[in-house]
Amino acid sequence: MASDETPCSEFLDWELDCSSSNGLKQERQLSASQRKYYSFCRRKSFAAFVASKRVVIQESVGTSSSSSWCCCVQTFKEHSAIHKHVAKTHAAEIQQLTRSTYEDLLSKLEEEPESQQQKERESDPVDISAWIPDTRHISEEQLKKGPGKVLLYYHYCQVDDPHIICAWQKALCERLHLTGKVRVATEGINGTVGGTKVATDVYIDAMCSHPVFRMDKEGFKTSDGGAECFTELRVGVYKEIVPMGVDPDVVSYQLAGVHLEPEDFHKEVEAFMAKGDLCSDTILLDCRNFYESKIGRFTQCLAPNIRKFSYFPDYVDQNLELFRDKKVLMYCTGGIRCERGSAYLRSKDVCKEVYQLKGGIHKYLESFPEGFYRGKLFVFDERYTISSNSDIISDCRYCGCPWDRYELCSTQFCCQLVLSCHSCRQDGHTACCPTCQTKGRTRGEASSAAPHLKEECECTDGRPRIPQDVR
Repeated sequence: MASDETPCSEFLDWELDCSSSNGLKQERQLSASQRKYYSFCRRKSFAAFVASKRVVIQESVGTSSSSSWCCCVQTFKEHSAIHKHVAKTHAAEIQQLTRSTYEDLLSKLEEEPESQQQKERESDPVDISAWIPDTRHISEEQLKKGPGKVLLYYHYCQVDDPHIICAWQKALCERLHLTGKVRVATEGINGTVGGTKVATDVYIDAMCSHPVFRMDKEGFKTSDGGAECFTELRVGVYKEIVPMGVDPDVVSYQLAGVHLEPEDFHKEVEAFMAKGDLCSDTILLDCRNFYESKIGRFTQCLAPNIRKFSYFPDYVDQNLELFRDKKVLMYCTGGIRCERGSAYLRSKDVCKEVYQLKGGIHKYLESFPEGFYRGKLFVFDERYTISSNSDIISDCRYCGCPWDRYELCSTQFCCQLVLSCHSCRQDGHTACCPTCQTKGRTRGEASSAAPHLKEECECTDGRPRIPQDVR
């Protein structure tokens, strides 16, 4: 990260003693590399806070200016004095800023494509036109209007030049008027796109005929939707096709657990549930995020209270005894997180057996819409959820009535999803928690000049980053 992006850089090398005991406990839960990032974010947040208190005084015309710092109705003229004051008095604010900065940094590291370096790389142009299907027999109206679908797919394989595949994917999706997200890496491709049925059928054919992928049509999960389910098309080259935060060369998808067809997985879950409390040798593991399992999950599963998949490796590391000598049945939305998640779990060499649901919940619900998975299936697009059964397993955040329809928190910059029923929303309860509710500044009302402080609320303060589950 460049130094010109760091405010008040003269403070960045100072040793800070401004973490509360809770902050230190949370930091100890991070891996070594994550602690390095967190430490940088703490210094950056501290420097930014101090810089916000700086007052520049121009003594007179032609003379140099001097600086002081005003905070808590006090004026400080020395760097060391304001440093000690902030460290002693504003530890909570620094911790909150650090957490926000750290989350932003992680998101950028996970989501930022590697295409910036590619722009500077000189290479011979590659003709991708041979991979673009001939659509002259299809009218533009057929590609833009009509019944639609959303596709979900992934395919692990060796991709020698992901940037060429990225260019092809972008051109293909634009030709077919598809929206969505596609991640390309040297380890394969992962995508979810929406468009008309005609357009998505052409896309599937293109993926199945491409010499690098040669996918099978069974590898695509479909649901009702269309281009309107996404706000834009995003195609990029990344280190991983699913962001677990572990180098694919260190833990490869090739180490994944045994794939079970939905019918076989159903039988395993049926046997697991039949034993009830007597079944101590099997864990039914949901490797999705907490807000996904909150509204839908397999009965009697273990659903870790983690915010993102990149926390899953740390969750495994801190709960190894939970998995020791156990048979693990893993599942996720479409199967891709289980590929890497099961590989990571197997790399620890503690489980007796590791199995994963082939095709994920999507494929399971096609065969067992009234099976052991109850509630809604969370999807990462504008629909938020799709359903196959009528069960509602979650509650309204405010009144406790059955409710499973997510909306974004109404407070500016908060990215939490909130379950608030129609009645409570009409009463003004549109935020994710009372803390956000009392801020009183919604996305539309808040000034764009306000500092970007993300998710500073009870939802994040009260949840440990890596939970420890004991059975």
